[in-house]
Amino acid sequence: MKKLLAILLFCFMISNAHAQKEGFGIGIMIGEPTGINGKYWLTQTTAVDGGIAYSFAKEHTAVSLHADYLYHIDDVFESRYSIPFYYGFGFRMRFVDGDKNSFGARGVAGLVFQSDKIPIDLFFEFVPVFNLFPSTSLGLDLAIGGRYYLN
Repeated sequence: MKKLLAILLFCFMISNAHAQKEGFGIGIMIGEPTGINGKYWLTQTTAVDGGIAYSFAKEHTAVSLHADYLYHIDDVFESRYSIPFYYGFGFRMRFVDGDKNSFGARGVAGLVFQSDKIPIDLFFEFVPVFNLFPSTSLGLDLAIGGRYYLN
């Protein structure tokens, strides 16, 4: 029964396959922080993404929310696959017990692997964070992840 369900799910994914430059995708991100990530394409080159995650860093354990506006540049690498470079800006809020909650600006840079065969993408991103409140400081978020597109 489990094998049949897996085969049906795979067939459903293939039947709905298209390039990941439209629609909404949801998935996971692993790193600092780790959690759920979503992305919505606005045009063929711009998107918004966001996430809710938990930071496991010893000094900074917290629930983290972020949202970004992203620009994508195709054909950065010669490949038979689509691997756009993306960059953008956004914000991050961290919620910690007590008075250590913070709000900051994010600068995002990353690579995303997109397939024309199945409705998923895989990404790696590097995110410097400039914390603004309650005090100024510089932090760094790093994540790898993937999303499934629900179109």
